[in-house]
Amino acid sequence: QVQLVESGGGLVQTGGSLSLSCAATGTISTIYDMAWYRQVPGKQRELVANIVDDRTITYADSVKGRFTISRDNAKNTVYLHMSGLRSEDTAVYYCNVRFGHGGPLYEYWGQGTQVTVSS
Repeated sequence: QVQLVESGGGLVQTGGSLSLSCAATGTISTIYDMAWYRQVPGKQRELVANIVDDRTITYADSVKGRFTISRDNAKNTVYLHMSGLRSEDTAVYYCNVRFGHGGPLYEYWGQGTQVTVSS
């Protein structure tokens, strides 16, 4: 059984910074990739950033240059450092981890953490 434990959400002012972390615990097999998504009420969950390895990183256009995703393989943890925060970044942020290698991928989601950016 795998659990993803998120932390780091909260309230921040426009232009401020905030960091999120997500640790995978339990019976861990090979991690294929790790990602952060976000969702606001009434809208679909959207990809914020994805990391396969240090050379294979994807960002949503809306966060490029402001957010940085990283992972610590020894700790099975993914981080999201957010800077230059805007009101439109307000959302529930979910981490996503896919496990597998050379076969089907198994996907897990964190419980979500609220990020609120106030002006």
